[in-house]
Amino acid sequence: MQSELMKTLAPGDTLDHYRLEETIAHSGMSIMFRATDLNSGMQVALKVPHAEMEADPVLMERFKREQEIGQELDHPGLVKAMNSEQRSRLYMVIEWVGGRLLRTIMNEEGLDGGSRLPIDRATKITLRLCDALDYMHKHGVVHRDLKPENVMVTGDDEVKLLDFGIAMKDDARRLTFAGPTPMLGTPDYIAPEQVKGQRGDQRSDIYSLGAMFYEMLTGQPPFTGPSPLAIMNERLVADAPPARKLNPEITPQLQEVLLRAMERDPRHRYATAHEMAWEIEHPELVGVDEGSRRLTLQQRLLPGRRKMMIYAALAVIPILIFALMIVLAKR
Repeated sequence: MQSELMKTLAPGDTLDHYRLEETIAHSGMSIMFRATDLNSGMQVALKVPHAEMEADPVLMERFKREQEIGQELDHPGLVKAMNSEQRSRLYMVIEWVGGRLLRTIMNEEGLDGGSRLPIDRATKITLRLCDALDYMHKHGVVHRDLKPENVMVTGDDEVKLLDFGIAMKDDARRLTFAGPTPMLGTPDYIAPEQVKGQRGDQRSDIYSLGAMFYEMLTGQPPFTGPSPLAIMNERLVADAPPARKLNPEITPQLQEVLLRAMERDPRHRYATAHEMAWEIEHPELVGVDEGSRRLTLQQRLLPGRRKMMIYAALAVIPILIFALMIVLAKR
């Protein structure tokens, strides 16, 4: 049962020196308000856990970890949590981000009545998410719940990655859960290894980003089904429909990027978000085999390495020809 304080929290109320202006999100674990800091006049967001969440030590550990991550990371593509201060109860103060959720943009501005965005715009948003993920991963944090609902898009399609509620830190102890819960991630974007119950790592975020990019480019998630369990099972045993069949404007190189980002085996995915961004920005160096559903890992060497091997091979050819000429002359 919720506490009396929780029952009375509503727009117009004051919590410490914050005036609650409006409710902006409501979940089973917390409620989010837009608020005004009465000391500075700044607009902020307040995330207040429900009473039952405060009674659950595992959920409270998650909440505190989310606040800690939000305070430690400092990147324009990641939402920032304010420093702790003396408070009358537990809640989180987060920077206010104007704009619209990526999901809202896809629903309201999607081409042909769907969620497909123009290729240039989808690519721009994905590259900016790659930059935010690369920073986050280098600081030992994995988001684990990437989805359009957790991406705020501001002016000129700048992005802010939201909600670190199930994020994982490299140095954090493992928290376990008994049975499926909302903490597992979102069926449309969760990586196969997470479906299997593994913790996942930065390559799991890359899979989720690939699934989001796929949807922005094609207008539909990579996998569909009658239930969340069916959708998750499908990604364990099948590949997503080729993106170019759904949108012929997608280049073979861009389709290859999607294939590698969403490899079922994480060892075959991009190792970092920077690698993914590099191939998106250098399509002329992305190897494509039109006759095959997917390239082998050896065929998909990083572009820089492929380029070096090509140059090395070209350098060896004249030497081999010269040596052959010498042998023939001696004969």
